[in-house]
Amino acid sequence: MRTSFFRALEPLFAKDSRLIVMTADLGFRLFDPFQEADAKRFYNMGVAEANMIGVAAGLSLCGKKVYCYSICPFLVMRPFEQIRIDVAYHNLDVKLVAVGGGLAYGLEGITHHGLEDIALMRTLPNMAVAVPADPVEAACFATLSYEYPGPMYIRLCHTNEPIIHERSPEIELGKASLLREGRDIALIATGRMVYATIKASEILAGIGIDASVVNMHTLKPLDTEIIEQCCSIHGAIFTVEEHGLVGGLGSAVAEVIAERGYTGTFKRFGVDRAKRHVGCADYLRQKHGLDPKSLAERVELALREKR
Repeated sequence: MRTSFFRALEPLFAKDSRLIVMTADLGFRLFDPFQEADAKRFYNMGVAEANMIGVAAGLSLCGKKVYCYSICPFLVMRPFEQIRIDVAYHNLDVKLVAVGGGLAYGLEGITHHGLEDIALMRTLPNMAVAVPADPVEAACFATLSYEYPGPMYIRLCHTNEPIIHERSPEIELGKASLLREGRDIALIATGRMVYATIKASEILAGIGIDASVVNMHTLKPLDTEIIEQCCSIHGAIFTVEEHGLVGGLGSAVAEVIAERGYTGTFKRFGVDRAKRHVGCADYLRQKHGLDPKSLAERVELALREKR
């Protein structure tokens, strides 16, 4: 995702002298084309994310469009005060591009797991929150974020993510994508979990459960209209995310359906923060029941318990 995002940003960087890219000491070969295009608009800010955000805010106040890049938890937690006060409250044109969202850096341990970032960014005023589902969608968000005038948090996974889209989809901020239309239940997923949810829906179809699959690629603004549609059509709604259960996609959807008075089955599938496993991302997804087979089993169990 990170490569496709920045490859899509390259031509915009080449033609717009206002665009500035900053990294917190990572992704060097990734940024070679930016340095070759104009080294004066690319900065390695070192392992100092708080300082990077402060500098980005100042440059934005001078009319620049600034992209800040770092590993997910380090980009949003250490400099949270700078993001909140300098960027969000001032509604500045600063984009925060996080790599390693969710369990992508599983082997590095819990310091590198990005499991609270969506919750934090959703609370901030003016901050848009986007979570692309695959590299093709990540490239779309490079263009979309460039055209968006305010602050935006873009959560990428890492590398070698499965492809969902055969060609560039029509992406609109705050407008979710209905990837599969079913009659029984709705599965609403975000980010890397969209692919796993599609596969889970195929398993469920094999046992007679026809599921709609919604790709909620924008967490803020949230597409409340499609959630309302799911409430109207389906007797059960499940959310799937590679994030803690507090404050992420499941919480956002719960807020909508609770206010609507939805009486069907609702369950959130995410990462259980009480389980502190370490291992590769696929191993961790399985441990947290987020692989396709486990997701299908958990949905089937929830529906069986409801009967």
